[in-house]
Amino acid sequence: MPDITPDVVSHLANLSRIALTDDEITRLTGELEQIVESVAKVSAVATPDVPATSHPIPLGTVTREDVVGVTLTTEEALSGAPASEAGQFKVASILGEEQ
Repeated sequence: MPDITPDVVSHLANLSRIALTDDEITRLTGELEQIVESVAKVSAVATPDVPATSHPIPLGTVTREDVVGVTLTTEEALSGAPASEAGQFKVASILGEEQ
């Protein structure tokens, strides 16, 4: 396991083009060291016989059946529209065309 030193943190910050103060480098050195240790612990127990999971609790399908219901007619949908044309809502152009 590689050691996380202030020099390593400084080098990574430089590669990432992130300006860090000495206090930030010191704080991040400890935090990154702890992250690396935690990943090493997980890697040690993640053997091939342990299946990968994306969620700790198995999830079932949470969708409902797609059932066609009562819908509005075109006239009903457009009845409250300020403007309509050819069975569609009419809106102001926004792609550079002048009115």
